[in-house]
This record gives sequence, structure tokens and C-alpha cells, in this order.
Amino acid sequence: MREYVVVLLTAALVTFLTTPVVRMIAVRARMMAAPRERDVHVIPTPRGGGVAMYLGVAASILVATRLPALQRTFDDSQTIAVLVAGGLICLLGVLDDRWGLDALTKLTGQIAAAGVMVLLGVQLAFLFLPFADIGTISLGPDVGVPLTIVLTVATVNALNFIDGLDGLAAGVSAIAALAFFAYSYHLGVVGYDDVASAPALITAVLAGACLGFLPHNFSPARIFMGDSGSMLVGLMLSAAAVTATGGVDPQSFDSAATLLPLALPLLVPIAILFIPFVDLLMAVVRRTRKGQSPFSPDKMHLHHRLLSIGHSHRRAVLVMYFWAALLSFGAVALSITGGRVELLVAIAVLLVVGVVVVLSPRARRAAREARAAELAAQRERSRAEHPTARAVRARAAVQAPRRGPDQRPAGAEQVLR
Repeated sequence: MREYVVVLLTAALVTFLTTPVVRMIAVRARMMAAPRERDVHVIPTPRGGGVAMYLGVAASILVATRLPALQRTFDDSQTIAVLVAGGLICLLGVLDDRWGLDALTKLTGQIAAAGVMVLLGVQLAFLFLPFADIGTISLGPDVGVPLTIVLTVATVNALNFIDGLDGLAAGVSAIAALAFFAYSYHLGVVGYDDVASAPALITAVLAGACLGFLPHNFSPARIFMGDSGSMLVGLMLSAAAVTATGGVDPQSFDSAATLLPLALPLLVPIAILFIPFVDLLMAVVRRTRKGQSPFSPDKMHLHHRLLSIGHSHRRAVLVMYFWAALLSFGAVALSITGGRVELLVAIAVLLVVGVVVVLSPRARRAAREARAAELAAQRERSRAEHPTARAVRARAAVQAPRRGPDQRPAGAEQVLR
């Protein structure tokens, strides 16, 4: 654990120190994000923070090669594969941050980076299906390769879609990486895998890079991670999920509660990345129904909805942090503890708290509107019950019968004329 702390702090420190340098270069290279209608920032802000994050990742992996226990993670090529593929997808993101690549070009580059990662050794090797006595299914290259690429591209775009508020993607990614690290490390502690494993190292390094970048990116952001950062984060989380299935025999698990997360290898990562994946799915369905491209931008993402409810910028980000932490660490805790009743009750209570927090601005606005309507009604009743108002109505009632059917009040004829 001490060695994991060392690499996490190394990634955080290098990222934190190199981000101002990257920001200065981005400003001089005019790698700026100009405010658009769907954006929430109001001044041009430099992009390309993913470069600093990648430098932190590379430095911490270099440190890991010198640490006694973590040297075992380099017995295979998985960590190096992630480093190489991460560099390629970070370069793709830099090009997009500077010149704005079209959606098809970015998708092609994402597939290429995922393909390089697969060729270098990161591949979904098998699935364990705990029903109908199917057991373990070995995936050959004809199925494992395309499935790994699809899962990687989906994760990359899920992280890219939530990068819409200052500090949102970096914070959610840090939470996801820490939760997945806890899951991977636990597998090693209980003997289902080596404690020094590739997924644990990848997620520890990624968590450090995100935490080191967050002080520069939290509202008000001085630099955005851009596509170079969001795509790097998505690729690394996907790689950690895939590599977690390579060194563990799922049939050695002793209960269904601990079996389920590894039976479907991406179940825990999907739970950890539930918010990004839900946002991605809703965006694709919403835009497809309108006849638009799934990659066409709009202002209907989850964070935009929180803003429309009435949350402030920072409050919306913190709400997303809360839900990301609850879902990710809740899923990991369930997989570790076997679903104890106390844990289920705690998660249920926190879910209710989360719903109340999300809807509180709308409830407060509805309460204010109801109170305003009640005050207006009270004012109307007060006017109606005032003695002067009653005297005016009584005088009008007395004078009304005295007028004939053709009589008009004084001045009425001039008004009509």
C-alpha cells in the first residue's frame, strides 16, 4: 500500500506542477475554449490539461518500475500498453483541442488507440456467466478484440460527455479511479489476485493525476483538461476494467455476492461510471430521436439539468460528486462485504438524501411560488374585507337599481364617443 501511495502522490505532484506550464503553452498556442451557447464559462479558457495529466501518469509509472513490489506489475505488457495507448489518445485530444476535429475523425482515432492497446496485450480474455451452468467463456481474438475496443470507445466517450462543468470530469474520474483501486486491491488482499496488479497500479496512477489537476480545474477553472484529458481518463479506466479479468479465476469466488462483479467483468466499472454512462445513453437516444448525430452538442446533459433545476455551478458539481461516490463506492462495498443488511440500509438512506439534495432547489422554488401566491390571495382578501371596500360595494348596490335600462353613468356617453 505504501508503494501505491508513493505512485499516487508522484502522479499528483507532477501533474500539479506541470499544469501551469501546459497552461502557458496552451495560451501561446491559442488552444483556447471560446464561450459557446451551451457552455457555462464566460471567458476564453485554455485547454490541453490532459497533457499535464499524462506527464504525471508517465512519471509515476517510471517510479513504479523502481519500487520492489510494483515491479511485478511489469512482468506482462499491460501497463506499458496503457501508457503507449494513452499517449496516442492524448495526442489525438491535443489535435482536437487545437484545431477541432470532426466527430468521425475522433472516433477513428479512438478506435486506433484502443486497437494499439489491444495489440500490446490488454484484451478481454473471458467472461463468467453465473446462470444456466454456462460458466467461463473463453473469448478468442475474433470476439475479445472487437469487444474490448467497443468497451474502450464507449468509456472514452462517456467521460468526454460529462466534461461540461469546471472540475466535474476530474473529480468524478478521481472518485471512479479510487473506487476501482479499492476493488482491485481487495482482490489481491483476499488472494484472488496479486496485490501488485496492473489494474490497481493504473487506477492509483490515474487517481493521482486527476487529484493533481483538480485544483487548477475546479470552479472557476484556470484550464480545462480538454479532450486530451477526458479521453485519456476513459481509456485508462477501461483498461483497468479489462485487465482486472485477466489474472483472476471467477469460479474461485465463494459466494454469488462476490462473484457477480467479476462474472460480468465490467459490472463494477459500469457501476463506478454509472453517471457518465447514463449521460452518454440519454444523449445518444435524445439526439437520435431528433434525427441528429449522437455527437452533436446540446444543453441537455445531466449537469445542464442540475443547473436548470436551480443549482449553482459549484453545487451542481458537488451533487455529481456525491452521486458518483455513492454509486461507485456502494457497488465496491457490496462486492467486498457480500451485501450486508446494514450496508444496504445505509446506501438506501444515502440514496434518499441524494434525491432530496437534487430536488431541493425545485422544492424551494415551488415553495416560494406557493408562498407568493398565498400572499397575493391574502392581499386580495384584505382589500375585499376592508371597510372602505365594503362601503363602495354597498353604495354601488344602492345606486344600481335607480338606473333605467337605457341609463348610463355620468360620462359614459363621452367614453363611448
